[in-house]
Amino acid sequence: MLTDLSIAGAAEGLRRREFSAVELVDAHLDGIEALNGRLNAYITVVADQARAAARQADGALAGGDVPVLTGIPLAIKDLFCTQGVRTTAASRILGNFIPPYESTVTANLLREGAVFLGKVNLDEFAMGSSNATSAFGPVVSPWTRGDGASLVPGGSSGGSAAAVAAGLAMGATGTDTGGSIRQPAAFTGIAGIKPTYGRCSRWGTIAFASSLDQAGPLARSVEDCAILLGAMAGYDPKDSTSADRAVPDYRSACTRSLRGVRIGIPKEYRPEGLSPEIEAMWESGIAWLREAGCEIVDVSLPHTKYGLATYYIVAPAEASSNLARYDGVRFGERVAGATLDELYENTRAAGFGAEVQRRVLIGTYVLSSGYYDAYYLRAQKVRALILRDFTEAFEKVDALLTPTAPSAAFALGEKMDDPVQMYLNDIFTVPASMAGVPAMSVPAAVDAKGLPLGLQVIGRPWDEEGVLAVSAAIERAAGFAARPTLRAGVGA
Repeated sequence: MLTDLSIAGAAEGLRRREFSAVELVDAHLDGIEALNGRLNAYITVVADQARAAARQADGALAGGDVPVLTGIPLAIKDLFCTQGVRTTAASRILGNFIPPYESTVTANLLREGAVFLGKVNLDEFAMGSSNATSAFGPVVSPWTRGDGASLVPGGSSGGSAAAVAAGLAMGATGTDTGGSIRQPAAFTGIAGIKPTYGRCSRWGTIAFASSLDQAGPLARSVEDCAILLGAMAGYDPKDSTSADRAVPDYRSACTRSLRGVRIGIPKEYRPEGLSPEIEAMWESGIAWLREAGCEIVDVSLPHTKYGLATYYIVAPAEASSNLARYDGVRFGERVAGATLDELYENTRAAGFGAEVQRRVLIGTYVLSSGYYDAYYLRAQKVRALILRDFTEAFEKVDALLTPTAPSAAFALGEKMDDPVQMYLNDIFTVPASMAGVPAMSVPAAVDAKGLPLGLQVIGRPWDEEGVLAVSAAIERAAGFAARPTLRAGVGA
């Protein structure tokens, strides 16, 4: 089936004229029509626009040499502004927002010939680890377990992950603030990379926590992620945090030899009570890399244990500042009130969901007079120590290998009553986000219930090539071939 192809395979097929871009796009639109009612992965589908872009792609392909993504159908996380197409951040407060401009990341993908199928669901303003906080309803994972319970796809890029895993897109954009690309990739059996902070422009991407947010791709293979990242990345003068660095040939890194590469195993990623299945997968990953010629080195990241607590001070603080603009006057849907204060209260009460309100309140509290030094300033100092841990570790090793998440996907609604338990899903992904270093999740095994588990590769700043090389070796050794029950053309 066309929806089972990789991006690399589809690009070759298009060039050999084995099928057209219109046929490829139609196959995915048919899958969306059949399955989106059950998965709720897409908020907005732009079928007519996608078919028109596919016809243009076929014309370009007939003309000769074109970019690698020409005619490739992608899903865009509904956090990236897309000119003329509704962009909601999965929030009621932006439910009718149609941007007059294109985000830099999506503009880069369009320049490379990609075809957008639509905007996919997420946790509201990217705040969550389950994709259950969306104002447009939760996304359901295409994977199922024996008891028939509906599973979460992870978050916040859960719509992106579900769409890719189910064959409703060949790849997708995501954003990662504390693990929001890597955790959903692990939960749905696909690959996803968070590049170094500053590698991809944040311009035109609706902000959650500005010092942490970073765009990246999700796809069904490491090579596909490399292709997408090569298109998404690049310097942008409109973004003051964008790095003026050349974008390497990420795709070629996927075939690089690992002989002599030093892989660090941080002891702090073995918390008490770690699942035996996670432990066994990790040991398998270590063995695969050793067989590939890597040297395995034990390392320590002593401040890792403070990562989650630090993140849930810094991120809400930045969120409270970023979301202050949604007041019904400057931005967002307006709910009238008799006074200005009442207008603000009514607008935000109606526009923001419970999780967003919780994080805004936490953030406002830690930034308030009398608590700024005790919480926010101290958290920034701990963040510097977390970065120092990684810097010292990378003096001894070239990359780190850890699990991506402490468990497989859990049932929808299972942890919603306990925010702390929900936040613990990010325990293995948050430290790399706090340090701003690149990290990738690769599907490596399935648990006893047949659900996917992921391994995480963490690299030096700006060394996405090294991360992709190690990840590709794990992918080859793991031979992960499990597929979800619900996918385009199957179980529809």
